[in-house]
Amino acid sequence: MKIIIAGAGDVGFHLAKLLSYEAQDTYIVDFDGEKLNYLNNHLDVYTKKGDATSICLLKEIGIESADLLLAVTESQNTNFTISVIGKALGAKKTIARIDNPEFLDNTIVDFKSFGLDYMISPQELAANEIKMLLNQSSFNDTVEFEKGLFNVMGTALTNKSPILDLTVKEAKDKFSTVDFITIAIKREGISETLIPRGDTVFHIKDQVYFSVPRDSINKLHNIIGTKHLDIKNVMILGGSSIGSKTARNLCEENFNVKLIEKKKEKAQNLAEKLPNTLVIHADGRDLELLEEENIREMDAFIAVTGDSETNIMSCLVAKSKGVKKTIALVENMDYINISQTIGIDTLINKKLLAASSIFKHIRKGEILALANLHNIDAEVFEFEVQENAKVTYKPISELKFPREAVFGGIIRDGKAMMSFGDFQIKTGDKAIVFCLPEAISTVEGLFKSN
Repeated sequence: MKIIIAGAGDVGFHLAKLLSYEAQDTYIVDFDGEKLNYLNNHLDVYTKKGDATSICLLKEIGIESADLLLAVTESQNTNFTISVIGKALGAKKTIARIDNPEFLDNTIVDFKSFGLDYMISPQELAANEIKMLLNQSSFNDTVEFEKGLFNVMGTALTNKSPILDLTVKEAKDKFSTVDFITIAIKREGISETLIPRGDTVFHIKDQVYFSVPRDSINKLHNIIGTKHLDIKNVMILGGSSIGSKTARNLCEENFNVKLIEKKKEKAQNLAEKLPNTLVIHADGRDLELLEEENIREMDAFIAVTGDSETNIMSCLVAKSKGVKKTIALVENMDYINISQTIGIDTLINKKLLAASSIFKHIRKGEILALANLHNIDAEVFEFEVQENAKVTYKPISELKFPREAVFGGIIRDGKAMMSFGDFQIKTGDKAIVFCLPEAISTVEGLFKSN
């Protein structure tokens, strides 16, 4: 598969990193020679310095034989242009990163007729992610599959957790009435993600990810030693497109929302567009202002200004004032892994969300969905089991499944089923699989038809 990525920023780099674990012909185009040199030194990809809107350049790197063209530069207009030109020159499929979520409603304008097969809005993805995190407020990461039939839930273990110092097997035996599978652990001081085995011991401050069917989500609170947080009052710092979309999403679900915006004109516009949101024109970094606006009565604080450090610091202030749930938007992808260590519940990065959303279009046909976990450099896949796929040959325990991957559950005929060692996978099943990057191609091979 030949893939051309226009833009070597965070989205392009993350996509290239994911693709470097596979035998894909990946080309990266960008003006920035320094970024391209970094890519060359760290990843197995081809790089080309120049303008991705150049017809000569695109022809030079073989656009006519490209299976996929990903336009993910910082400029929406540039991405549109690249996609239109690339499609006209023979690219089979184009995906453009956009800033305006309105364009996602293609009932108004048929963008495919212009050459844009698919568009992705990082702002829209981030706003939807925030809403999901608030709806599952006791967890700092959550992913739904099949409209919530199966879920991956992440949380940091505290000294109140009953599974502390138990092995994975002991925890499962102790809570035998709860359907759950421990699929991953991120441990303080260890950069690698742990794929837990039966003898893996849970430690305090472990960031643990569980795969659970819908009916077991509430029961999971007993395992991690928390109660469901009832989030009702929410304060949003920053009237960006993410802040505006988040406020609209939450008001539709009857949250009480206050939004603080520093720029007066912008605050006035937001007040007109968001009639159910209390918009406050003020500097959210002002501690006295936060006290006046009753920050201590807030259940959640969401910081989505354009400044990562402001978002982090304001969330720390909110946490110190007793706010139960804090979410900060960060631009620097390196920050993602430090949320628990600094005391913020969740850090989100819209570029990482965009890269993960785009990545599922690169996968083979048997992949139905793909999600990225905030604190882990890995993916959660939903595979549709093809006829004669290798995973159907033997029970799970007898499959040569890589140690860098683990089954999170099976969906069969609309029912969630736990995938333990003696489980036999069948054609037509949908399988949830947690997978580190180095095992992706091996796992994909097991799900292919033979």
